[in-house]
Amino acid sequence: MVSNFTSPRSCPSRRLSLAPMLEWTDRHFRYFLRLITRHTLLYTEMITTGAVLHGDRERLLGYDPQEHPLALQLGGSNPAELAACARIAEDLGYDEVNLNVGCPSDRVQNGRFGACLMAEPQLVSECVAAMKASAKLPVTVKTRIGIDERDSYEELCAFVETVAAGGCETFIIHARKAWLQGLSPKENREIPPLRYDVALALKRDFAGLQVILNGGIQSLNESLEHLREFDGVMIGRAAYHNPYALAEADRLIFGDAHPVPSRHEVLDAFLPYVEAQLSTGVRLQSMSRHILGLFHGTGGGRRWRRHLSEHAHKQGATAAVLREAAALTIPAQAEPA
Repeated sequence: MVSNFTSPRSCPSRRLSLAPMLEWTDRHFRYFLRLITRHTLLYTEMITTGAVLHGDRERLLGYDPQEHPLALQLGGSNPAELAACARIAEDLGYDEVNLNVGCPSDRVQNGRFGACLMAEPQLVSECVAAMKASAKLPVTVKTRIGIDERDSYEELCAFVETVAAGGCETFIIHARKAWLQGLSPKENREIPPLRYDVALALKRDFAGLQVILNGGIQSLNESLEHLREFDGVMIGRAAYHNPYALAEADRLIFGDAHPVPSRHEVLDAFLPYVEAQLSTGVRLQSMSRHILGLFHGTGGGRRWRRHLSEHAHKQGATAAVLREAAALTIPAQAEPA
């Protein structure tokens, strides 16, 4: 399916969003998830400024119009380069541009972006100001609550105040600190304790800013609890592994009474996209790997995953593999409400 870029939309609701996740939130997964929830704000994977400016833009930035509302997450620290990328994002019809100030990987640190930028709040402020000056898109920042030994609440407040002065009105707070040395990115998502209390204090002390809570949120019920105090909630891996858990998001969080599709209906709606992508040379596994969790927790869910894992990677595999796998699950009419 060929991308068809549209003009920028109005500022999207951030009451619920899907976290940007490297190698996971690509265009195939985003299209699939949009068939489950119409309103949840989706993010791209983090894309570096160098890749945006010098890489294959259709491959890196292409998307289907159905993915809106859609935000582009950037990795970088050069204000001029980020400004150019923000203009490109606007031209391509993205709804928001987000700066990554939370990734702790060595590769990211070597490029002087990600979580290490928490040590340079003035630079982050300049980056935000440059992006806002170059495009009319909302510019947001996704950050941790601290790095290494620089994890006091006072330092966090100073960071937020400085970056807000550059024009950032929305902060997505991953409520863990990050250790820049000694922990892998995976360990940095698990070992530093969650501090929702710190994020909440930030919301109370900066009432004029939007504060979106991220980190460890597993369900819509948890999200609803957090939405009593925060402006929005961002879910990550829990939604990737069990995407149908978001099926009630539009009704519960956005007040949309549109009928909720069954898992089989979601798959049926995804098949034309799969066939169109296959016709352009995309391999089935590039799409099927994102939908392994569709039947999570249901009868036949293991058979579904096994069949996809055993057959979708084969040369010449077609959408028939998905239909065969679906036939191993419980019938659509027997699905629980």
